[in-house]
Amino acid sequence: MTFEYGDAVQQARVRPGMTVGELVDELGKAGAYNGGSLWQAVNIYEQMLRDEEALKFFGLSGAMVPGGMGGIVAELIRRGHIDILVSTGANLTHDVIEAIGCHHYHGTSDLSDAELCEEGVNRIYDIFLPNEAFIRFEEFMQGVFSSLPNGSTVSISELLNRIGSRLDAGILSEAAKAGVPIYCPAIQDSMIGLQYWMFSQTNRVVVSAFEDMHGLLDRCFEAERAGAVFVGGGVPKNYILQSKLMTESGFDYAVQLTGDRPDLGGLSGATLDEARSWGKLTGEARAVTVYGDATINLPMLVAATLERLEG
Repeated sequence: MTFEYGDAVQQARVRPGMTVGELVDELGKAGAYNGGSLWQAVNIYEQMLRDEEALKFFGLSGAMVPGGMGGIVAELIRRGHIDILVSTGANLTHDVIEAIGCHHYHGTSDLSDAELCEEGVNRIYDIFLPNEAFIRFEEFMQGVFSSLPNGSTVSISELLNRIGSRLDAGILSEAAKAGVPIYCPAIQDSMIGLQYWMFSQTNRVVVSAFEDMHGLLDRCFEAERAGAVFVGGGVPKNYILQSKLMTESGFDYAVQLTGDRPDLGGLSGATLDEARSWGKLTGEARAVTVYGDATINLPMLVAATLERLEG
């Protein structure tokens, strides 16, 4: 057997004043480990965004908004780079909190959590959020719910659109302005869900968990091709991937940013190649997983891709 090598590894070169795109290209020349995977991810993401026939999904999991990543997602919606967003309820909760004028604060992970609780401070690793934010959040959400006609039925995406239309900034606001649907199949697993439960004790409004399936699957059947970016995994990842199971083809492009391991059997760490076995990705799909912290990899992915698209 004649063994053939791939291209030679080149030593990455860095210099003052490099752009993000130039740095990622240097990582591509080195081509090793997750630096090389990030370069591949930029290549795939660029191709996906240039494909005008591709339906573009974005899955958002993990505490990304508290970690300062919400503005990136909002900007992608504003630029028309997201056709469908699927998120956890937690990220949308924190998006509302930011949009109504409250803030997340830098903290540390080595303080006494019992003392933080006594002080009314909630910790997300090294990010702090005071209880006062949830008081303002409750006032806002109950105002939104009160605008729903008593006895009516709304889908989750319709509810989120109504919330976004009352905000001036953030993910929900930009999606409402752009007409981009936001799906949140596990919305009850969030402060939004808890606020709705409180509202439902004295009001008759039904939020349908299944109504969104019609519009979502209609768009999947109509799409010539489809691509997705997954930040983290969980429910948003599966909700996106399963949406193509009913159609004749799977996703054509996929980029996954995760810190989870595949060998534990959880979906959040499952490889995209595994998704091919289910028919969720086509056999020829361009796909890559970048392992690491999404608060590093997401900004680099987006910045490098935008640099290529806009020169």
